[in-house]
Amino acid sequence: MSRLSLGLLAGLVYGALSAASMLPLQFPDKRAALLGAFVNRLAIGVVIGAVVGAPQVDALGFPSWMIGLAIGVLLSAADAVITKAYAPILVLGAVGGAVIGWVIGRFGR
Repeated sequence: MSRLSLGLLAGLVYGALSAASMLPLQFPDKRAALLGAFVNRLAIGVVIGAVVGAPQVDALGFPSWMIGLAIGVLLSAADAVITKAYAPILVLGAVGGAVIGWVIGRFGR
C-alpha cells in the first residue's frame, strides 16, 4: 500500500479511536470537540504518510517513528494550547504519531 494511502487509513483509525475515547466526557459543544479531535488525528496520519519517504526528509537520516513523533507533537500543540490540556493531548499525539510513523516506515511503499 502506498505511504499516503496507509497514512490516510491510519489517520482514519486514529481519529476514530481518539473521538471514541472522548465520548464519555462532557464538553460545552461535544460535536465540535469530537470533530476537532478526529480531524486533528486524521491530519497527523495524512501528513506522516506524505512526509515519510520524501527525499528531503530521508536526507535527515531519522527513523520513521521519530518523524511521526515530531509531527504528532507539532500538530497536537495547537489543540493542547487551546484546551490547556497539555499532557494528554501532547502525549497521545506523540505516541500516535510514533506508531503511525513506524507503521508507514515498515509497511508503506
